[in-house]
Amino acid sequence: MSEVLLSAKNLTKRFGGLAAVSGVSLDLQRGRIHAVIGPNGAGKSTLANLLSGDLAPTSGSVMLGGRDVTGWPPEKISKQGLGRSYQKTNIFLPFTVWENVRLAAQSRQTQAASWLTLATDFVAIDARVERAIELSGLKHQAKNMAGTISHGEQRQLEIAMTLATGPQVLLLDEPLAGMGATEAERMVALLLAIKKDHAILLVEHDMDAVFALADRLTVMVDGRVIASGSPAQIRADAGVQAAYLGEEH
Repeated sequence: MSEVLLSAKNLTKRFGGLAAVSGVSLDLQRGRIHAVIGPNGAGKSTLANLLSGDLAPTSGSVMLGGRDVTGWPPEKISKQGLGRSYQKTNIFLPFTVWENVRLAAQSRQTQAASWLTLATDFVAIDARVERAIELSGLKHQAKNMAGTISHGEQRQLEIAMTLATGPQVLLLDEPLAGMGATEAERMVALLLAIKKDHAILLVEHDMDAVFALADRLTVMVDGRVIASGSPAQIRADAGVQAAYLGEEH
């Protein structure tokens, strides 16, 4: 069995009388991509927000790297080894690709080190930046302004920024959103390249990409898990076909 880096047990989030997420459990393992799929409003992004600390659960628990991080603020969970991308790209458009990734990497320095040492002297940080940019396929764009590169490359940049923080677990919320076929192929190749060193939760609507990437799938409808298993098991599940996938899958 692969090492479990994040484990969620019976996570529930209620907003008044509405249960946006209800009793969801899952394990994220190193070297595996766990996709969460379902129709709009199924609770997928809310689940990701519970795992990252952007929302506090009503009940249930989250273990990250062997520590109970339930209710921790997102910045503290991030420093424990979790990286997160969002549906809306979060990058600094007036800065270069390299500067964006450098800022992300530098955020992991202690406050004392940040004022005692010149930023240009952080050799180890620069090495991490270069590696993240190369892994994300953006080496040729490193000196270009983030606002001038394509939408797909901006999504790659967001992942590079996440990688530069040194996470063990990656939560990726619709990383292929708005991409054309060529850009989507590049993103799929990127995720396959980085998965061996990380546990990845993928929330995505592109079913072709999901089935090309996922080692395990969880299907949510109305905040609940209706099925969880291998891609082959999910394809064959009559309940999933009726609720979400349709006959073509």
